[in-house]
Amino acid sequence: MNSNHKKVLAVVLGGGKGTRLHPLTTNRSKPAVSIAGKYRLIDIPISNCINAGIQRMFVLTQFNAATLNRHVKNTYQFGSFSQSFVDVLAAEQTIENSDWYLGTADAVRKSMHHLLHHDFEYVLILSGDQLYQMDFNDMIDQHIRNKADITIATTPVKAEEASAFGILKAEKEGRITSFVEKPSSEILKHLKSDTDKEMQKQQRNYLASMGIYIFNRDLLISLMSETNKLDFGSEIIPDAVINQRVFSYQYQGYWTDIGSIDCFYKANIGLTKDDPAFDLYSKENRIYTRARMLPPTKIDHTQLANTILTEGCNIHAEKIESSVIGIRSVIGKGTKILECYVMGNDYYEEKEGKDEGKIPLGIGKNCLIKKAIIDKNCRIANNVCIQGGDHLKDTDQENYTISNGIIIIKKGATIPAGTTLS
Repeated sequence: MNSNHKKVLAVVLGGGKGTRLHPLTTNRSKPAVSIAGKYRLIDIPISNCINAGIQRMFVLTQFNAATLNRHVKNTYQFGSFSQSFVDVLAAEQTIENSDWYLGTADAVRKSMHHLLHHDFEYVLILSGDQLYQMDFNDMIDQHIRNKADITIATTPVKAEEASAFGILKAEKEGRITSFVEKPSSEILKHLKSDTDKEMQKQQRNYLASMGIYIFNRDLLISLMSETNKLDFGSEIIPDAVINQRVFSYQYQGYWTDIGSIDCFYKANIGLTKDDPAFDLYSKENRIYTRARMLPPTKIDHTQLANTILTEGCNIHAEKIESSVIGIRSVIGKGTKILECYVMGNDYYEEKEGKDEGKIPLGIGKNCLIKKAIIDKNCRIANNVCIQGGDHLKDTDQENYTISNGIIIIKKGATIPAGTTLS
């Protein structure tokens, strides 16, 4: 590893209201949403930075930030004699600014006075709600070799996917010559870029912005002071393509933007496959999170297939298949869990002092739960049937939401015995 990472300050954007991830974002921000049973989304960009040796990070937060702030504070501590840090910068009112963050660029602009207390040459701007494993050193080295003002991480996509992204057209050496946000099919045919042979075989000929940027320090200071534009993707970057040296860094590994319930569900269930696209077990690309002193998981006569089990669980289920089971999960006898993400619980319920008539924390006996997300601290009684499917219409009820055929049981919800949702 060279020393270029020491010249970098990272800024992780905490995201907006996250309405498309409702109800998971009702009481928490998007980056605080649990993933893979034991992590939070914010752990992904922070871990990528740590793996690259970038250990000076700011996390900009605003909406439902308490859970995220607590997680970052309790997890990322580098010691008293280290210059490394992960600091939370919550939206604040000052004499100069009385508004909340109004966009990605506006969030950075209003935080610049904190950034400028530090010595750096480059700013790495990241999203707090994406799933990927990237070597930021490779991106930084390319940025320096190209003498770039801005480098944008891009991922090759197919034509039918391109309309959902900001698409960049790059010359052979990687310099970006145009940028169009969510282009129409008519415009798209003029935006093909050179991708490698493997990507071309897959007809991935268009470069989508991943919302990951490297800015030179002086340019970022200038842009933040000279313009009031609010967003990087739709405002700052299109102008910079015309006026600055902006280059593409093509990333060809797994990447997904956790922007909707459907994407979130598929990303988690995808982890249970025999050869998942996202490697939780990589030695070089470790994912860090809060260390918990939990007991081992106990399993009693349960048939398991393609399942991720985390710490501290008590499992008596009949069968669990293609599912992620989060920390401290409790699942009763005779229950079948199929294609589900069970987030688990934040605490254990003591046997002493339980209310006689109260449904215990966890999932009861003889339940059938399929194609569902069970948020944290739910109480699902015996003989409950929850079966998602494409035949279901979207709806939002007191204890559950249905989105794209996926049933989401809301955090802390109680589902009475014998309930059927299918």
